[in-house]
Amino acid sequence: MGDFENKERDEVFSKKVRAGKRTYFFDVKETRSGDYYLTITESKKRLEDGVFVKHKIFLYKEDFEKFSEGFNDTVNYIKENQEVVEKRYEYNENYEGNKESDFKSNDFSF
Repeated sequence: MGDFENKERDEVFSKKVRAGKRTYFFDVKETRSGDYYLTITESKKRLEDGVFVKHKIFLYKEDFEKFSEGFNDTVNYIKENQEVVEKRYEYNENYEGNKESDFKSNDFSF
């Protein structure tokens, strides 16, 4: 079986979120033993050469609760200490937008 077939088999679900100049991908994948895990990818186009730069983290199901608690605590701290204006972005290829990443809710529970 080729690499392409393995990649097709292990991807279970995908959610794409466009937020200003960044796009986030939330992908559920499956290990060979059948366990699901989450990859979160940030993708942003570099202005100087047009190349998409990607940063990825892998989040395994045994860490969901601790990750969620840490994420919520951090987002809540920011919201309590600075004004946060959350935006709903409409995708536009030429949008210059603001540089802040942006989450719809501070409830990031699993």
